[in-house]
Amino acid sequence: MPRRLTGLSTIDRSLLPAPCGECVYWESAEPLRRECGAACDADAALAWSHRVTGEWGEYGRVAMEDGDVLGFVKYAPSAYLPQVRHLPSGPPEENAPVIACMHIAPEARRRGLGGLLLREAMRDLAARGERSAQAYATAASGDFRGVPFMGVDFLLRNGFTVVRPHPEVPLLRVDLKSLVSWTENLEAVLESLRLPMKVPKRSPVTLSTRRGER
Repeated sequence: MPRRLTGLSTIDRSLLPAPCGECVYWESAEPLRRECGAACDADAALAWSHRVTGEWGEYGRVAMEDGDVLGFVKYAPSAYLPQVRHLPSGPPEENAPVIACMHIAPEARRRGLGGLLLREAMRDLAARGERSAQAYATAASGDFRGVPFMGVDFLLRNGFTVVRPHPEVPLLRVDLKSLVSWTENLEAVLESLRLPMKVPKRSPVTLSTRRGER
């Protein structure tokens, strides 16, 4: 079966790597330690999914191959991600969507999939009339497994700029209207990536901030 991109809300949540299917880090209103799975509630995660799709629409993109998840990215308006109120660089712009987190299967890392998923998210948001998007990043270096942020270097390489500096969790922004045309066939790009034929089911890994890793 060819690889494909689809909406995060459309897949069975049990296909997501643990603890992603039931993690409610971004959806939690109380301050949490900054790690994936800091709060988990399968029912609350499903309820959040139904609420966002019903009120705003699709909130993420997934790369699939033979029924397995190669990676995914999640995004939504900040009103649906109350954890942003507790991040040290301060709250995002009120009306801009936040690209919250991204996870790539270990065997599919360092092959361009992260950049492809980010472009797919930005293209979706631009097509829906959004003028900009924001993202919190981890500014640390090294292999940070389980961190619910993308790396700052990764975001900078993909058109984001720092709008609110912080030594640990800066806030970045991208102007969607200033980027190149969104005519690229990302499905074809996904199919051309030199990924393993089939990704074995293993423990999930959060994208780290090691330079040049994507």
